[in-house]
Amino acid sequence: MKTKLTDKETLFCTYYCLSRNGREAAAKSGYVFPERTAAKLLGRKEIIAFIKKYDKAQKTETLSIAAGYRRLAFGCVADAVSLLFDENITKEKIESMDLFNVSEIKRQKGGALEIKFFDRLKALEKLEENFEKSGAESENSLYAAIRKSAASLSEDNDE
Repeated sequence: MKTKLTDKETLFCTYYCLSRNGREAAAKSGYVFPERTAAKLLGRKEIIAFIKKYDKAQKTETLSIAAGYRRLAFGCVADAVSLLFDENITKEKIESMDLFNVSEIKRQKGGALEIKFFDRLKALEKLEENFEKSGAESENSLYAAIRKSAASLSEDNDE
């Protein structure tokens, strides 16, 4: 039986996904007894499913952002450069060009074009930050897996 989350429960899930603090999420969502409520809510299958779905969407979004930074850092600028030397520029030609790396195009008084590109070094720095964060997350998940394995082994030994 699948029950729909109330607005307050959805709000709790969203706050929880942002902070990973159940008490804080429950308090911000307007619950009177945040610690007790957080414990109850985090024990429900629907709440856990919502949080997992939200996390999966965030991971997809993070991957999209990283792809954009990769494109800025390593993308080709040939189309932008060819734009400088093309005397017969049409709207169709511009629309078919890959100008993702271009931050600004200006036509100067003499008719010359000035093209500015996004900073590749900043894009590389952002990629490095993203890589370091994802490395820390996978490290944490490794520790979590080890802890779970150790717990299951100790349960087996207790029996």
